[in-house]
Amino acid sequence: MKITNLTVLAIIGSFGLILAGCGEEEGPIQPPPPAPPEYADKHMPAGWWADEKIIAEGKEIFEGVKNIDVNCSSCHGKDGKPVKAGARDFRKTERMKLYSDSVWFWRISEGVPNTKMKSWKSKLPEEDRWKAMAYERNFGLKGMGYDVARKEWVPLTELGKPAPAAASATDGATPAASDSKAAAAPAKNAPKKNGK
Repeated sequence: MKITNLTVLAIIGSFGLILAGCGEEEGPIQPPPPAPPEYADKHMPAGWWADEKIIAEGKEIFEGVKNIDVNCSSCHGKDGKPVKAGARDFRKTERMKLYSDSVWFWRISEGVPNTKMKSWKSKLPEEDRWKAMAYERNFGLKGMGYDVARKEWVPLTELGKPAPAAASATDGATPAASDSKAAAAPAKNAPKKNGK
């Protein structure tokens, strides 16, 4: 059988397209929409970010060991590197930092519209969804937990502690615009000075 140059080019081109599809980026990094009201106040149970037993149970859920109907790794990969096009890459720290625990939990629970990510709330009880998330976080946010008061991911040793003090004026830093406006503007219903 004789292989022509055109056939060889077609084979190479097809292989290139397959490789390009596997390495497809998730697009520009943009913050996700905020969690809807029914999820906005849901947060990781206290202590679970650092609980090795919870994380181990989360791994079993993620890999489909606990429930054969749920296997997150079949799309997201056992190491957080997606094996299916369009699956979120949990290893991308800067992207994952944009997801509060509430938003992440909402996405697991309800799925993501216009993607292959489906709702898992009918297959996993709430506790198991949190456990899977505690495990998933290890791919790109290992050693971190979402601090609800600060509204950001912080090292586990900083969870629940006050945020570090802002830079002082001697450092050349200026207060945030929103802070200075809030301090300068009186409250709408504040009593007027001198009875005016």
